[in-house]
Amino acid sequence: MSEQPNRIDETQVFLPVNIAVLTVSDTRTFETDRSGQILVDRIVQAGHCVIARAIIEDEKIAIIQQLKNWIADTTIDVVITTGGTGITGRDVTPEAFQALYDKEIPGFGELFRSISYAKIGTSALQSRATAGVAGGTYLFALPGSTGACRDGWDDIIRWQLDSRYRPCNLVSLMPRLRETGENSRPPQKL
Repeated sequence: MSEQPNRIDETQVFLPVNIAVLTVSDTRTFETDRSGQILVDRIVQAGHCVIARAIIEDEKIAIIQQLKNWIADTTIDVVITTGGTGITGRDVTPEAFQALYDKEIPGFGELFRSISYAKIGTSALQSRATAGVAGGTYLFALPGSTGACRDGWDDIIRWQLDSRYRPCNLVSLMPRLRETGENSRPPQKL
């Protein structure tokens, strides 16, 4: 499902985005982190920049702190995590994300599970993949399996982070992510 013909407008300029990759795992190292490496390889292959990468344990406070650091870094446009999205006691990535969201993007998790269902059947219900915006930064939480990282990137994120994707994409919204209701339009008389 990774090909989306007639959706890239070749007359538009590709705008690379800066992405941070976070692996949430109690056991992985950079040498054994195949899922994180798959994301890094695909991000670079698509023309974007990986400007930060880290591995942290499945601890909600540690995940929140790392995300806060990257959200505060104005050079990072997007954070993609892998791991910690299941339903076991140690899976706390979605809870960490929820604590930081300004706005959730519910369609991401819904679409991810739909794509997963086509590939792995009802096992897809065990994923709590999620996405949203926090402090003007896009956050995407993918499961820790290599297949889930491929599916999430190849079938969804890759396209939405391509500024040429039509009819719309997430890159075109980046300049407006920090708007608030109070300053996004002039006050109106009642």
